Amino acid sequence: MGIKSRKLFLFFGDLFLLYLSLFLTLFFRYFGSFNLEIFLKHIFPFTITYFFWLIIFYIFGLYDFDYLKTPFYLKLISTISLNFILGVLFFYFIPFLKITPKTILLLNVLIFGFLFFLWRKISLFLFSIYLLNKVAVFGEGDEIEKLKKEIKEKPYLGYKLVEIEPRENILEKIKKENVNTVIFTEEFEENPKFLSLLYDAILLGVDFLDFATAHELITEKIPVSMISKIWFLENLKEGEKKIYDKFKIVFDKILAFLILILTSPLWLLIAMAIKIEDRGPIFYQQERIGKNKKIFKLIKFRSMIPEAEKEEPKWAEREDERITKVGRFLRRFHLDEIPQMINVLKGDISLVGPRPERPEFVEKLEKEIPHYHLRHIIKPGFTGWAQIKFRYARSIMDSFEKFQYDLYYIKNRSLFLDLRILLKTFQLFFKKE
Repeated sequence: MGIKSRKLFLFFGDLFLLYLSLFLTLFFRYFGSFNLEIFLKHIFPFTITYFFWLIIFYIFGLYDFDYLKTPFYLKLISTISLNFILGVLFFYFIPFLKITPKTILLLNVLIFGFLFFLWRKISLFLFSIYLLNKVAVFGEGDEIEKLKKEIKEKPYLGYKLVEIEPRENILEKIKKENVNTVIFTEEFEENPKFLSLLYDAILLGVDFLDFATAHELITEKIPVSMISKIWFLENLKEGEKKIYDKFKIVFDKILAFLILILTSPLWLLIAMAIKIEDRGPIFYQQERIGKNKKIFKLIKFRSMIPEAEKEEPKWAEREDERITKVGRFLRRFHLDEIPQMINVLKGDISLVGPRPERPEFVEKLEKEIPHYHLRHIIKPGFTGWAQIKFRYARSIMDSFEKFQYDLYYIKNRSLFLDLRILLKTFQLFFKKE
């Protein structure tokens, strides 16, 4: 069972538990007089509520797997509490529903929270012990070892590593260990003896993956150091994205306009706070590299002291002394980014895409990171896959890691992936770096 299948498994389990908890809630609330009519009366309004609850679960990472390996009580309590507040607002401010279920809503949250906790514990057990895809990896190098480590340390992703040495009887070991998938690198592709063995393993029902494909599937990023120019020719099929790109332009402008309208009350408050602190300019415009390396000016609320980069551009540091007190608050909640909606309306950037870098940094990164220039074949974004999967880049190594996520997005971008990224971006407002 792969990662996507496991997420669907969790989702449908949650869906079942939501309606089971509603049934149990109504049964106990109307104990002795409960009937089908009462249940049907509550299904429609609670279905609307559950729709938003499931979105909250996704935004706060309850369909990710990293949190499953650690105690998740605080995340569960905070998410369930937020859902309860949403339920209260929903039932008490939408009068046409004709129900205001005080006790029922509270009971429903408590019963579901308990069932949800048990379900996640059972899921972790099942994912870590059973339903595993047994994997053998053939290859050498740092990236190979990193992938092996990822598989070993995260069994809940659905994979179990089977160690097989090339000098062993590979076919016999694959059969004995019931290996489901064999992953191999380019040097093994060019080995006639190895390929002959794998050819014979087809009869055992084994799946075969080249390293780049397997790495992408398991880590959701592209191993830049292990791919060649052929990979780009085979995978970056921009001609197939034309309809998607046209639809995305319309979607970007509509949503950016709505965000500007909804956040407009904050603009005056932020502007006043910036002015009161040091009387410097409210906005900060900075040159960035866009699609096809076109230079544009990115607009932000100023969060650093005036002339912070008078000498030369440099990476932002974790405890950067150039950041003002107001700027620290704005950055904590990403409020300094709001003016970028103007860039979206102008067509400089999209809502989702690789984050635009500064010309000075791009020049350095293109020398250090293979294929880095290809991130400019699409519009940069306000948010992106790398932003929700990795931390803020403060060095060339960080940028290398983020580029691997950028390549994954460029290859796999779609409206569904964009929606996932936009929903996950809300989570960034609630967590520290």
